[in-house]
Amino acid sequence: MSDPTALSQILDAINALKLQQDELLKKTEPTWRKFRGRSLQTPNRSMSPPIILTTYPGQVGIAPIPITWGAEDPQVRGPIVASRNPASLKQRNAIGAHGGAYSIYRALAVAIKELDPVRKPDLHNTEPVVDIGPHPSWFDPDRIVSLDPWGHIVSSVFRERIEGESMDVRPTIAITKAHMSVAEIEATVRAGKLPVDGRVVLTPEGQLFVTKGAVEPVWYLPGIAKRFGVDETTLRRALFEDTGGSFPELITRPDLKIFLPPIGGLSIYIFGNPDLISDPTKELTVRVHDECNGSDVFGSDICTCRPYLIYGIEECVRTAQRGGVGLCVYFRKEGRALGEVTKYLVYNARKRAEGGDTAASYFARTENIAGVKDMRFQATMPDVLHWLGITKIDNMISMSNMKYDAIVNSGIKILNRVPIPDGLLPPDSRVEIDAKIAAGYFTNGAIPTELALENVKGRTWDDIQH
Repeated sequence: MSDPTALSQILDAINALKLQQDELLKKTEPTWRKFRGRSLQTPNRSMSPPIILTTYPGQVGIAPIPITWGAEDPQVRGPIVASRNPASLKQRNAIGAHGGAYSIYRALAVAIKELDPVRKPDLHNTEPVVDIGPHPSWFDPDRIVSLDPWGHIVSSVFRERIEGESMDVRPTIAITKAHMSVAEIEATVRAGKLPVDGRVVLTPEGQLFVTKGAVEPVWYLPGIAKRFGVDETTLRRALFEDTGGSFPELITRPDLKIFLPPIGGLSIYIFGNPDLISDPTKELTVRVHDECNGSDVFGSDICTCRPYLIYGIEECVRTAQRGGVGLCVYFRKEGRALGEVTKYLVYNARKRAEGGDTAASYFARTENIAGVKDMRFQATMPDVLHWLGITKIDNMISMSNMKYDAIVNSGIKILNRVPIPDGLLPPDSRVEIDAKIAAGYFTNGAIPTELALENVKGRTWDDIQH
């Protein structure tokens, strides 16, 4: 840790508990054996393990598996172990729990006796359907810090430990194939504007073939701190204090450098041959999209999210049909990572504003409520692109200056930036898009003046002719 003084102040306050914790931990293994053997249907609370509030480096029985982040050999890098399974408990080398935001539901399932807390998943036949990596970017400890590059192939690269040592090592990435139906794409195919090729567009009805993946966050804390320009002590303290003290090992275990945060992950959708995605001689079209449930799923017209996502998918398909490959990355960062409740509060404030919902006051409404314009902080966004081995993007279907800067500054070239066509803008989205262009979003047109922003107004709730 770069600032031991700040850490010591916190440690001093809880150090008196250490001896008691040592004694409790000595009892953990035999108690867990009792717990493991009892029936989930007839729980005996007297056999429940003691509650361990936190652990400490060098504590009796604690021997975390070493992690060498960025090592080329996965055995040297080491598996990520967060399980509380008895065979893995003392070797845990990660703070937090698998599943991201869904780890809370797992805990609930354990509480109501729907899930054995020490059950290991059966990973038979779960291997990825395509090969991803390894790529040179995996071996730079500063290049990928928010996901585990080996997370999709743990069942093979760590097979000996999983089977021979009964260690509970879990995938944090899964890759599969699917057929995909999107209403707007189907309409485009039926209109003859997108040809059926039998590889990407499978049927005259417009069904698409995709390779898709899901990625859970795995944070290498020294790399995360460096990426955001803070020291690791400050990062750990903020993560501890501003989550209500949920993860005390962030403070008491400076030796543990891996954190599995309880946040949403991301999905990837590859159109065309996945083997081409890391080939810089092939055309690559990319859309990086942040979740917007109201628009993406339910079609709200106050923003450009769904139309831009669909346009991105269509351009990815066209690129694949030209012999290249397309990629859509979908991040779970609802409402600019402020959350949907905050987003809807902002909508109310915008629509009730004196003088109307104007582009000039677009960001101010968010700052009034959330205290910040945006918490997506795109610094770690390019990690998934580096995991895929991408070094060059031909067509970036995005106007965001923040995404562009993050990708280019990470070492990936972008040759062409593609804004959303004006004809795809929903009726009530002009406020958003003009405000963003004025704030730095890419455009092929004119940048709105302050006067122009004052005159761009969204409709009221009762205005159906806007």
